[in-house]
Amino acid sequence: MKYCKLCVQPDTRPGIYFNEEGICGACLYAKEKKTIDWDKRWRELQEIAQVAHINSKSGYSCIIGVSGGKDSTFQALYARDVLRLYPLLVNYEPGVRTEAGNKNIANLKNLGFDLVSVATNPQVMKKLMRKDFLQYLNPVKATEYPLWAVSYIMADKFNIPLVIQGENITLTLGTSKTGMTQDSDALNVDKMNTTASPYKEYLIDGVTEQDLYWFHYDKKALQKKGIKAIFLQYYVKEWGNTANANFAIKHGLSPRPNHSPSKTGYLNPYGSVDTNLNVINQYFKYLKLGFGHITDEVCYDIRDGLMSRKNAITVVNEFDGKCDGTYMVEFADSIGIDMDTYWATIDKFYNRELFERKGYKFEPKFKVGIG
Repeated sequence: MKYCKLCVQPDTRPGIYFNEEGICGACLYAKEKKTIDWDKRWRELQEIAQVAHINSKSGYSCIIGVSGGKDSTFQALYARDVLRLYPLLVNYEPGVRTEAGNKNIANLKNLGFDLVSVATNPQVMKKLMRKDFLQYLNPVKATEYPLWAVSYIMADKFNIPLVIQGENITLTLGTSKTGMTQDSDALNVDKMNTTASPYKEYLIDGVTEQDLYWFHYDKKALQKKGIKAIFLQYYVKEWGNTANANFAIKHGLSPRPNHSPSKTGYLNPYGSVDTNLNVINQYFKYLKLGFGHITDEVCYDIRDGLMSRKNAITVVNEFDGKCDGTYMVEFADSIGIDMDTYWATIDKFYNRELFERKGYKFEPKFKVGIG
């Protein structure tokens, strides 16, 4: 594995870019941020908001997809209180929502927003998640389609002129080789790695086109209506992983209860708390690519000047890729497989170049930050 010279991002991330000096695209963007004319971008954002306000036909001037987490809380309050827009929030229910996730959705509504929840057929989603787990060791793949598409579908149906997304991961993760644009245009999220493949692969036994209604949006229809979609992070200098968390905490964000990095593979107890599926999927990512969510977190902190690379390596070595067995059993039960099938599927997909399997444990052959 090759690591960025400034952070600890590895070259196993799909779509990652490194320059000739061995610096990843995300760190290059972090450096670029210091030279951006943020006043100019603020004026551009104000103009976008003004046009959305003028073109509002339903009473809502923008729509924001929300999980109730740190980023969506920041987006909602920024749109309303700073840009003076009137947002409609739309939440895609991620299967079984955690107690903290329920609290955070309730908190958003109590902050004074209209919110619509969309839930796909749980029986269908169970089939699709099982398919993606067995075929890719990626059970969240199917959930990514409606997670993004619901905002665009609702904007089309209600003629809402502006869709506000959060961050453009092409910039913040440095994945410029994915085909996503590196600007503010968020109409092309269908080009992301997880949503770029045709959704019709899910037309398996017992699943119809109608079952997949929320899995795709009509980009041409949106463009014909003049509906715009932006990444808020592109325009807002203060956007950041820790900054957004601190902001949302002040506005009532609830953490994952009894949080422990050694059990969840997450450093921040306020990250991705709406569903336990995130915990198990980051574990699978670790086994396939050699890094989990804690690598992502410390890389954000390094770029924001909150952690040294040396300390980040220590943290990653201690906690990355951790996942308590209770999450594994809960997941296997949720998609209707036994634990023998669970472990057999992991055995099929784990990266043998990066890990040595010893029973139910996987010992890394690589050294974090070196190479």
